[in-house]
Amino acid sequence: MNQPWAFIATCDLVGHVRGRGGPFPKVIESGEGVGWVPADLAISAFGAIAPENAFGALGDLRLVPDAQATAIFPATHPDGASTRFYLAHQRNIDGSPWASCPRTFLDNAIEILDRDFDIQVMVSFEHEFALSRADGSAIGGLPFGFDAYRNVDQFSQDLLATLNDNGFDPETFLPEYGSGQFEVTLGPAPAKIAADRAIILREIVRDTAKRFDLVATFAPLLGPNLVGNGVHVHISLWRNGSPITYAQSRPGNLSVEAEAACAGILEHARAIVALTAPSQISFLRLQPHRWSAGGICVAKQNREALLRICPQVTIKSSDVTKAFNFEYRAADATANPWIVLGTLIYAMHEGLSSKLSIPHVIDEELEQAANVVAMPSSLEEALAALDSDETVKSWFDPVLLQTFISIRASEEQELHSLTPEERCARYASVY
Repeated sequence: MNQPWAFIATCDLVGHVRGRGGPFPKVIESGEGVGWVPADLAISAFGAIAPENAFGALGDLRLVPDAQATAIFPATHPDGASTRFYLAHQRNIDGSPWASCPRTFLDNAIEILDRDFDIQVMVSFEHEFALSRADGSAIGGLPFGFDAYRNVDQFSQDLLATLNDNGFDPETFLPEYGSGQFEVTLGPAPAKIAADRAIILREIVRDTAKRFDLVATFAPLLGPNLVGNGVHVHISLWRNGSPITYAQSRPGNLSVEAEAACAGILEHARAIVALTAPSQISFLRLQPHRWSAGGICVAKQNREALLRICPQVTIKSSDVTKAFNFEYRAADATANPWIVLGTLIYAMHEGLSSKLSIPHVIDEELEQAANVVAMPSSLEEALAALDSDETVKSWFDPVLLQTFISIRASEEQELHSLTPEERCARYASVY
């Protein structure tokens, strides 16, 4: 009998999963992982290594798997075997943390928020994606329609079964507004688990689609004027097993600590969005009237706000404090979930440290509200904001941040002669 193997993976700075196979269970039990190369961090969305990177051909790392960050992918054909998948930390060859590892970046953010404020974060990632048939034809169906839902019934049932089998707690699967667009959400989980699941979920969706002769893409836009695919991040704050986000008598029902956390995100939002929506087409989506993020503000139940205070469902008597959360709406799948969540946690830590407050919780349409700060209009503008925000830059290992910036420059150079339609198509083909 052939020895089973496992795929040991990391998620890079463009949100792609990359890794190597190793014999199972030896590769897990040894604690040594598999070999890796520092320059792999500098690969762009389109497969080229950014020429301006700090690594060159030098150095070696290990991908050391986390036995808790795992999933089993079903066999791709009837006589095949399932595939074991593990996410890993990138470590130095002596086992010490590698400063540029994105998963370590999230670890550090979680640790500092817990250490300084005894606050833990519960998170749910909400993913939108588009499906088409392998021959390029459309799935068909009405927006939010039962016909659209039934057109992918076999795919959705298999997808949800795989998520359930891996303990990922799927909550909803639905046809969305766009043609062939769907959304899948997972239940809330501690921050690191939620980010790990977000990474693995994308691979499960794409893998399941292939088995049904479908193509799934999480690209932010399939065309400049089409409906976009976002990644919404739902966040609640907890302390020692109890929720601390909700306060009935305060504006927006945000507790003092939740308000300060939100204010930290707003304070640095123009820099943060360069890290959470970092593609050349992301900012075609992040505009007013596109139900994405039209302004830097906190608003109640408003899908145009950067931070949306989600509704408290009271149809039945339930504990509002446990379900209450706010939603960050300016992320997409061209970003690394570890980087997205780590950046938001650092921003919340900054808001708490500086005791920041929100001047106004908006409860009307954004164009009717006063003093709403505009989102950056392009990645170039967001990167300039990042370059000028010393606080945000201080959260990152300098080499990691410079590698991120170099990748974005290489992607801009590769795409600069393309039309917006052609740029969207390029991203759709790799996400």
